[in-house]
Amino acid sequence: MRYQRRQVRSINLPEFDAFYSRAAWYRDYVAYCGISDDGKNLYAMVAQLGRRKPILKKALGDAPADDMPDSACPAPSWQRQPVRVSFSSPLDQKLTYSVRGHAVDVVNDEEEEGTK
Repeated sequence: MRYQRRQVRSINLPEFDAFYSRAAWYRDYVAYCGISDDGKNLYAMVAQLGRRKPILKKALGDAPADDMPDSACPAPSWQRQPVRVSFSSPLDQKLTYSVRGHAVDVVNDEEEEGTK
């Protein structure tokens, strides 16, 4: 019987703080809420494995003052066809982005209504 040797590598997610937010994976993409180094700003982040810089970094507003786990924002949700990711901001605003390769586009409400 042969065993394959597997390597485990750590992944550096820019501005990710596991205490304040959760990551949501889809294939080789990860979406999460990032918090600035000074802890004051909150960002919607989408990164792709193998790339150094995130493919999306969009300001969501001020970071919450709560010291509660997952308090920055809920885990983003992925949609498969077409590939989209949705973030809920602390201001109860839902932001949806379409992911195409190494690029991300904002999805307008008008586009959303036209596809239904």
